Amino acid sequence: MLTQFEHFAVTEMMGSTDNPPRANGSLCFGSEWERKAFGMALALAKDGFFEWDEFRDELIGAIGAWEAAHPVDRSSWNYYDQFLAALEKAVVKSGVIDADEIKAAFAARSAWSTTRPPGRANALSL
Repeated sequence: MLTQFEHFAVTEMMGSTDNPPRANGSLCFGSEWERKAFGMALALAKDGFFEWDEFRDELIGAIGAWEAAHPVDRSSWNYYDQFLAALEKAVVKSGVIDADEIKAAFAARSAWSTTRPPGRANALSL
């Protein structure tokens, strides 16, 4: 069951360019990292680290940048790749963590894990 804030966040995105994938009314996650990224964004916004609307602006920007970079071939599209890019920018802008710390975490993780999000070997292109 969604909390009031989670319900607000999800319904705010409905019908927008940043609308999360859904099936039968429920959010769809292709893998566990997508679910964790979504939950982290909700928790950080709920706890006041950034405003949900600020995160949405980052997400809309990330989606727009991806679409501009892939005008013809969109076969590599993954909503949550853009979601994660937007989350990275939001936490850096809010001061939760800096870009170098994110890059170091991705570098350390890629050294021991093969389960990182696709295309996320190089974190942040700020």
